[in-house]
Amino acid sequence: MLGIPPPRFHRMTADAADLPPLPAALIGQPIQRVERDGVEYVLLGTAHVSRASVDAVQAMLAHETFDAVAVELCESRAHGMRDPDAFRQTDLFQVIRQGKAGMVAASLVLSSFQQRLADQYGIQPGAEMKAAMDGAEARGTPVWLVDRDVGTTLKRAWRSVGFWQRFGLLGSLLASVFDREDIAENEIEKLKQSDLLESAFSEFASQSEPLYRSLIGERDLYMAARLREEAARQPDLAGPRRVLVVIGAGHLKGLATQLHEGRDDPAATAAELAQTPPKARWPKWLAIGLVLAVFAMIGYAFHRNAALGADALWHWVLLTGSFAALGAVLAGGHPLSVAAAFVAAPIKPFRPGVPAGGISAMAEAWVRKPRVGDFETLREQVGHWTGWWKNRVARTLLNFFLVSIGTLIGEYSAGVHIFRSLF
Repeated sequence: MLGIPPPRFHRMTADAADLPPLPAALIGQPIQRVERDGVEYVLLGTAHVSRASVDAVQAMLAHETFDAVAVELCESRAHGMRDPDAFRQTDLFQVIRQGKAGMVAASLVLSSFQQRLADQYGIQPGAEMKAAMDGAEARGTPVWLVDRDVGTTLKRAWRSVGFWQRFGLLGSLLASVFDREDIAENEIEKLKQSDLLESAFSEFASQSEPLYRSLIGERDLYMAARLREEAARQPDLAGPRRVLVVIGAGHLKGLATQLHEGRDDPAATAAELAQTPPKARWPKWLAIGLVLAVFAMIGYAFHRNAALGADALWHWVLLTGSFAALGAVLAGGHPLSVAAAFVAAPIKPFRPGVPAGGISAMAEAWVRKPRVGDFETLREQVGHWTGWWKNRVARTLLNFFLVSIGTLIGEYSAGVHIFRSLF
């Protein structure tokens, strides 16, 4: 736009003339400064499991004065850090009934990787974000939560890729649970080097550009919009307005670029990126079509021969119920949840709403009610694959998925058997 000078954008170096010498904890840390609309944003890149990152955040707060501190957290994640016991209040029945079991399980799997690093190095995931919030609150400085809701990000990432790519995504999540190899701490610190991050993300983007856009690119744009939005709400700050932004180093370059170049209305941009895209309709209609085709074949079998129809119906009940029940057994389910899976799977076409996996999981949660200790140790136990069977909360979610998968296998097997018996 004419008459508006471009915002200043540069990397901070240790010998910057306008600042005192850097403390030792900040030397070598990835830091950039961007001036936009009269606000100077100091971007501090961190590794989410790193003692050095915690030290860098504390040193930055002590080294300079800021009018606000922004962190790469959404409301739910920040609440979880401030109140680790909040997860105890989770209503598993509501989670399953509202179709959120997948998001909860995915969040647990992602956090299990960071928890493994925490167990290895004795520092909690996101400790640098908590240090930033605690340091700001101790100084009476406002805290801005500028990241997009983690559930929205996961849903947008999931729905951005095709059917087969989703299997790869699931495989990567599962691999993070089973992988027990230690990671050297110096390798974690190397992740802060911009050139390594850029090359790693470029390779990732070439493999799955939609995933990169949802997990990284969109969040860079969203966080830049939220920073500008928050700054615009506080025009009365006296003196030079300076904001410390604590973010994962992987977002450093993208966020700085968006702050430097963005010209769209920040409120509209944030609102658009916060929306969850609608589910694709074709998988649902395909599933309905396949089930209707199976029942059409069963009806045709009865038309040809009552005994043939009874055999087709029996195999539908037996195969769908047995595979669903097998899923509950593999999940270590209670006999009642196994029975619930066996009964619910065959009548799925006549019972819209909660799937067989949900009914079995709710039976599991009702019989084996999660205890306070299960919620307290949940994140720690799911860090190892055996913990999914030891923890009652995790086992309920596992029950949901294995029964759902078993039901699908049973429906396919029954359809193939009935088709072969007719033709």
